[in-house]
Amino acid sequence: MEENGRHPAVLAMKEIAGFILRATEELDTRAVDAFVEVLIRAYREKNKVLVMGAGRSGLVGRAFAMRLLHLGFNAFVLGDTIVPSIREGDVVVAISGSGRTQLIMTAAEAAKRVGAYMVAVTSYPDSPLGKLSDLVIRVPGRTKMSSMTDYFARQILGIHEPLAPLGTLFEDTAVVFFDGVVYALMIRLGVKEEEMRARHANIEL
Repeated sequence: MEENGRHPAVLAMKEIAGFILRATEELDTRAVDAFVEVLIRAYREKNKVLVMGAGRSGLVGRAFAMRLLHLGFNAFVLGDTIVPSIREGDVVVAISGSGRTQLIMTAAEAAKRVGAYMVAVTSYPDSPLGKLSDLVIRVPGRTKMSSMTDYFARQILGIHEPLAPLGTLFEDTAVVFFDGVVYALMIRLGVKEEEMRARHANIEL
């Protein structure tokens, strides 16, 4: 058993946490403010908020939509059978690290055609999704992957690969970002935790 501080799981956790902390310095707070304002307008006008993402980004989106529901938003997740039609004035939040996920692009294009307000959360503002959107929130993530797979060769050459594979850094940073947005919404809307708890599911398996 390795010491706690050198255990691979602990090392990875520390790297991910450090990455998220550094990412907070890169966030464009003006864009974040604009995002909060867009959501508040949807809340007050009783418009729908549709959250969408593929794979693990979709799980991040589900977590965010759940908290929006607890806040009293008319929130939905793309792919659920109860998703209603999206219309002008509704808000669509598309989550894609690359900004190129075909499923999300197809859905985003459909939402834009009906006049929905499109928000992209991505690591690449200049991606197709970013260019299509009305508002882009850049959430940092892993930007490249080494083609060299031999660990010892990388060490000899001084190449440090992130301890979190694939899109993990984007996804973990995104989920913390959305939790931060939820807190900002709680303050702006004056919603107390007791109110959120009252909207929490009370019939669970």
